[in-house]
Amino acid sequence: MQRRTLVHLSALAALATLAAPALAAGEIKIAHVYSKTGPLEAYGKQTHTGLLMGLRHATGGTMEVAGKKLVVIEKDDQGKPDLGKSQLATAYADDKADLAVGPTSSGVALAMLPVAEEYKKVLLVEPAVADSITGDKWNKYIFRTGRNSSQDAISNAVALDKPGTAIATLAQDYAFGRDGVKAFKGALKNAKLVHEEYLPTNTTDFTAGAQRLIDKLKGEPGRKIIFVIWAGAGNPFKIADLDLKRHGIEIASGGNILPAMAAYKNLPGMEGATYYYHGIPKNPLNDALVAEHQKQFNAPPDFFTAGGFSAAMAIVTALKNTGGDTGANKLIKTMEGMRFDTPKGKMTFRKEDHQAMQSMYHFKIKVDPALAWGVPELVREIKPEEMNVPVRNGR
Repeated sequence: MQRRTLVHLSALAALATLAAPALAAGEIKIAHVYSKTGPLEAYGKQTHTGLLMGLRHATGGTMEVAGKKLVVIEKDDQGKPDLGKSQLATAYADDKADLAVGPTSSGVALAMLPVAEEYKKVLLVEPAVADSITGDKWNKYIFRTGRNSSQDAISNAVALDKPGTAIATLAQDYAFGRDGVKAFKGALKNAKLVHEEYLPTNTTDFTAGAQRLIDKLKGEPGRKIIFVIWAGAGNPFKIADLDLKRHGIEIASGGNILPAMAAYKNLPGMEGATYYYHGIPKNPLNDALVAEHQKQFNAPPDFFTAGGFSAAMAIVTALKNTGGDTGANKLIKTMEGMRFDTPKGKMTFRKEDHQAMQSMYHFKIKVDPALAWGVPELVREIKPEEMNVPVRNGR
């Protein structure tokens, strides 16, 4: 009896040894919920390209962490909050995604946040910007590699917030625009904000809104600026055609994707602050991204490509630190305060709200006849410690 039991135990031990590699070689499923179609399609596609490139780079081309294969599941939210919410729920419940990335739109992100909390799984927000995502709508399962509205606003205030300056804002009438203006207004210490103009996201004729902006600014003394916060379709920079110079009015804005910055070519000397431009950061990871993107697409990486790449670097860094463990509590504990490499340099997830602290770049537009877009020439890097980005979640 004893001998038979020993043989039986030995056989079980042998089977366990044989089974161990198979168990270790499981999968880690990452759902990417983004605007594959819809008004922010261009942004979403760049993010997805960057995410895949980043995962490959961070894993040395193996697409494996701790012996587990990384599998990316795509979900198209079409820029619709209800659809994004259901797509994330499906990814967690039916596809058994271990964690998720996205979305592109701030409105969609706000609809998705409770889903991550309900399923107790991590959602890494990239690139949706609204402050409320890591602010009053936040929960502990939410991390964000993308910049938030406050980071945009504070960095742009560095460029524009001078005494004797009157500023009016032109923004889209939804979470991205309203949160952006709120944060920008809060960051101003010296300049005077004289008007806020909000227009529908699908606006193509900016004449009426521009006239209201001109009426508010033209009588102001000193420097006069229209600060534009816009994403997606429509070209608000057409307002430059309304002879703003006659009233001494300038346009200012943050960075954008290269096709959108074609309009900047008509605005040499325009100042602002940007999240990313491929020619600005000087580090090996950005060099690798630029070289690989140029090789694959015969074009430089764009604004949101870098964001997707940064999200991938955060994911792989976290998974390496957990040994491939995708349990939410383990990931949260690992990611809080985690520093990781990105094409912009080091980022750190702030413990209080899981917002990635990161550099931004004060620029001035230069025209290069060989390029189709206005070139954001670096004035200076604005480092994370220079920006007093508020914690807005009450934690």
